Amino acid sequence: NNLKNIDVIIPRNKLVVITGVSGSGKSSLAMDTLYAEGQRRFLESLSSYARQFLGEMDKPDVDSIEGLSPAIAIEQKPLSKNPRSTVGTVTEIYDYYRLLFANVGIPHCPNCGKEIKPQTPQQIIEQVLSSIEENQKFVIKAPVIRDRKGEYKDLLQDLKKQGFVRVEIDGIQYTLDEDLSMDKNI
Repeated sequence: NNLKNIDVIIPRNKLVVITGVSGSGKSSLAMDTLYAEGQRRFLESLSSYARQFLGEMDKPDVDSIEGLSPAIAIEQKPLSKNPRSTVGTVTEIYDYYRLLFANVGIPHCPNCGKEIKPQTPQQIIEQVLSSIEENQKFVIKAPVIRDRKGEYKDLLQDLKKQGFVRVEIDGIQYTLDEDLSMDKNI
């Protein structure tokens, strides 16, 4: 530990980088002092019941640390051999971000940038009809089967009985009047 007789003022809510030559005390300051004290203070804020399961942490050898925010540390050594690991997955903050964006975020169309709002089936029909010209034909597609093998003869007959006229199979449009034979292994 090469940290002796130093005074440091670190700005809050800023990205702070600690640099220096090898052995100058960068890791000691970041991990053994600031992070350790942040963790110790966090544990002190828990109830005595919760603290009994965690054990006590030693206070770093410092005169004082004031205004320390909660700390998260990610060490340089790889925690996972998974190449898809990210800072978000390693720190487990990814799941919280996902929940935050899903519940508080406002989705937008990736093509036009307009806000996407929930609509009732009736509102969707009204929007589609208002955006086309009179007597203009249009097609509405919805997936029935995805990524499953089979012939689906009964399903195609049922769709025809329900009044459907066309289907799209593997990107190709067919009318239900055609004799459709699908390879059940594809």
